[in-house]
Amino acid sequence: MQELTKAEEQVMQVLWQMEKAFVKEVIAQMDEPKPAYTTVSTIIRILEKKGFIGFVAFGKTHQYYPIISKETYKTDLSKNLIGKYFDGSFEKMVSFFAKKEEIDLNELDAIIKALKK
Repeated sequence: MQELTKAEEQVMQVLWQMEKAFVKEVIAQMDEPKPAYTTVSTIIRILEKKGFIGFVAFGKTHQYYPIISKETYKTDLSKNLIGKYFDGSFEKMVSFFAKKEEIDLNELDAIIKALKK
């Protein structure tokens, strides 16, 4: 699965939250300053070509919906991150963040408990 650009991810976040939306509805959910209609429409067409979203046509208007779930994308992105930067080892990744003091002991304990389940 391809990694999303920042702009693509912003659109996907809206679609994951709304579950289905027209371009105008996507724009309405975005932060100020709102992007142009044509910009969002172009990003949506790219996401469709990448296989992230589908649509239902209502005449000349399209309602878009995610094909790839947020959970599936997160899982794939995490696997790619661990594979690229930590030799495929979750242990190396956790160790890296623990050494950088990005994870406190309570968080580390919670991770260990979650892994044991």
